[in-house]
Order: sequence, then structure tokens, then C-alpha cells
Amino acid sequence: MTDQHRWDCLGANGNAVIKTPNLDRLAAGGANFTHAFVQAPVCVPSRASFFTGRYPHSHRNRGNYTPLPRSEVLMQAWLRQAGYTTAAVGKLHLHPPTVLEAKRSGFDVVELHDGVPYLDRFSDYAAWRKEHDPQANIPYRALAKNIEPGENPFRAAIADEFSDTTWVGARTCAQLRRLARLDQPFFLFSSFWKPHSPFETCQPFDQMYDDIELPLPEVETLERLHQLPEPLQKLILRGKPAYNLDRRRLQWMYRSYYGAISHVDREIGRILDTLESLGQAENTIVVFSSDHGDQLLEHGLMGKNCFFEASVRVPLMIRYPRRIKPARYDALVESVDVLPTLFELAGVEEPYNNQGRSLAPLIAETSRIYEPREAVFSENVIPEVFGAGLRAFIFEKGKGVFEKGKDAQRVRHPDAKMVRTRRWKYLYYPEGYAELYDLRSDPQESRNLHGKPEFREVEFKMMGRLLQWLATADETDQIAPKWLLPK
Repeated sequence: MTDQHRWDCLGANGNAVIKTPNLDRLAAGGANFTHAFVQAPVCVPSRASFFTGRYPHSHRNRGNYTPLPRSEVLMQAWLRQAGYTTAAVGKLHLHPPTVLEAKRSGFDVVELHDGVPYLDRFSDYAAWRKEHDPQANIPYRALAKNIEPGENPFRAAIADEFSDTTWVGARTCAQLRRLARLDQPFFLFSSFWKPHSPFETCQPFDQMYDDIELPLPEVETLERLHQLPEPLQKLILRGKPAYNLDRRRLQWMYRSYYGAISHVDREIGRILDTLESLGQAENTIVVFSSDHGDQLLEHGLMGKNCFFEASVRVPLMIRYPRRIKPARYDALVESVDVLPTLFELAGVEEPYNNQGRSLAPLIAETSRIYEPREAVFSENVIPEVFGAGLRAFIFEKGKGVFEKGKDAQRVRHPDAKMVRTRRWKYLYYPEGYAELYDLRSDPQESRNLHGKPEFREVEFKMMGRLLQWLATADETDQIAPKWLLPK
């Protein structure tokens, strides 16, 4: 898993510029899903959905640095119960952010690094670097000094060999070698911080795209931004707005973002090669995905926390040479679908309160016929209020979360919902704001059709889909296991 990785930043997904040869070979050898969507465009709720196979309003983890209810059982715990040994390397983003909590969630062995400097006291990477890097006093997110004019201003100060990207790759390979010697099946979760901002990128990846002018998003104006629903305006314009960021600096950000992905790709290549050298490639299911995307200044926003395609659409590949038919699959799928898919392919019983839909009948030979999704869903507290610190916000029952302070004007941060079909995307905010986009004629999501009389029927149907999803997603939680029919 990568962090903040756009679906379109892979060669296998049609990007002719980015260099991702190892992810491309993974895609060529398995099922490459071109329309995969996360259930929340922010790290922790999205990862909670990935690990539980459940939607955020069901598992009730809605913001970063907040705990998942202890009643939720995660993928690794189910697999350990089924006889697997489990391990994790890199970013987990659990709360509390400790190895102890990671083990409580079901991992037998954990090498932790959540990638945020103020959590370094819990980081195995930070401890390793302190021991091995002769320049460990330099922060790992620091930029190099004395960068010449015309060179990438986001060059990292530390060397590639001591970066957290390289560390995650190396420790993943080491864990693979250890796990392959055991007599029991294994589950290994390997999680890279990059290409998440900030944009520091190690040499030589900082120079990889120097000579390429990457296409940048259209320049946004304050006038256009003020036409967006108020919650989205507040997200884009809060703090120090970036919508009018210097275009040359933005070009270097794009080059650095691409370079960080190519760095991760190199490490994924090493992981795949290690799996091959251990003789385990044919007998191992390999999944690649991300927890959300990055706007990269599309619609005037850096980061995520919204429902534009750049934030909610992610790469997803699943390779299993023994069963999966390599192909490009354009079906609408969700990240909650990964858990039931893996369990079916591995012959592990699916937890009954899982809300995903196994993709095995679509990508492998099974006795069942795959019923494609007509829509996918996502939800989010906008913006990610908890990331700014709980003290900056208050909650009033029945009214939601408000930002406090004399300049905040009690701005509400509502719980927004998304439903997306092949053609339409509808977004609803509790205060009555909404967005409707025709993705067929407007793939850039630049024309909000909400409230236009000629689209009233479309809005009504999309709202109906949203309400039906909210009303039925938790149905399995309301059924006692003993009521279920035997298989």
C-alpha cells in the first residue's frame, strides 16, 4: 500500500510519462482494476475500511488520530485465527500509534513507521536510522541546502539508502525471507508513506523528470471557487490557500511526486524479485493499492478530503498466478471488496459482517456469477478536522463539528456522502449543499448540475441510491449468526 497515490499515476493506467516498470509488470500479471474507489478520502478511515471490509459509518472511525472501536476485527486477526502468521512493515496509522496496538489488532510481528516526525518515538525506522545513518541528526523530511537555481527545490537532504521508502522495501524483503521459512501460511502488509506530501524526494529520483514539462491542472480563480458548495470552499480556502500557487513551483511538486512514485516502484520491484527468488511467487496473492489520492491542485486544492476523482479513485491490482486471469478490469469496485476477495481466493471463511463484495467470480474461475456494482460510495467529515488537533474544534449534539476561534465564524464541517455510478456522481452535505456531475460529458468535474431542473430526476435517483446504501449497509450487523442459513 502506498499513501496518497493517484490512480492515474501509473504507466499501467495510461500515464505515458511516469516510470513504474515494476507496478506495470504486477498489473500485467494480474487483475488491474481501473475504477477502484476508497470509502473515505483520508488515511485512517480509509485504512479502517480496507482492514475491516466495512464502511466508515459502520466501523465509526471518521478521522485521523482517532481510535477504531475495539469491537471491530481486522483482516490480520481473521487470518491469524485461520492459521496464518502475520506481519506488518511501515505505516499502519492505527490509534494509539504503537507496536502494542498493532499487535493487538492481529499482527504477530510489527516494524512500525507512521511517517510523521512527532510520532517518531514509536517508529522502528527512526530508531534504525539513528543507529545506522551517520547524518541521523538531519530530519528525514528535510530539504537539501544549497540547491542550484534550475534544480529541483524539493531534493531530500538525506540519502536514498536511509530514506523511509528504501527502509520499508528492505524490511519487507527481510520479512518475506523470514516468513518463507515457516511452515504456516503468511500475511504481510507493507506500507509506504510516499508519495504523500511533503514533496522531498531522494536522489536520483528528484532528477528523473527534470526535462519533462508535466501537464498541470487549470488555474483556479477565487470567483470559480466561490461557486462551489460552502463546505468545499472552506476546505480549499482555509489556512493558507494554495489555489494560486506559483506554477513553476507546482511543476517541481509534480516532478517530485512522480519521482517519489518511481522510488516506491523500485522497492516494489525488489519485493517482487525476493518473492520470486524464494519460490513463493506462484503461491502468493499480491495486492497493490493506496488509501486515497491527491488533488495536486486540481480544483485549487493540495491533498485530499474531497470526492473528486483525484482523491477517491486509486490503483488496485491483485495477482495470483494459480487462479487470477490477468486482464484490465473496468468494473466499479470498492476497497472494502479486497477483504472478501482475498478470503475467497485463500479459502478462508468471510466474516459475516463484512460489507464488501468478493471480486473472485470476476477475476477467477468460480461456481458463482459476478454481479457488478451499479454504484460505489464514499464518505468523509470535511475537512479532516481531527488532523488539525481536537482542541481547535467543538462538537454539538445534533449540530455536528464546528471550528472554534474568533476568526472561525463557527464553520460547520459536515459528514458528506458520495455515490458514483458509471456516468453520474452525486455528493450530499447535511446542510443541504450538493454536487452532481455528468462524468461522461464532464470528466474534469467542472460543472455542478445540482439544482438544474433538467437534472432533477437524476438527482432524485442518485439520492435514492445513497439512502438505500445507508439503510442497508449494516443489515448483516442486525442478523444473529445463528439465523444465517448453512452453506
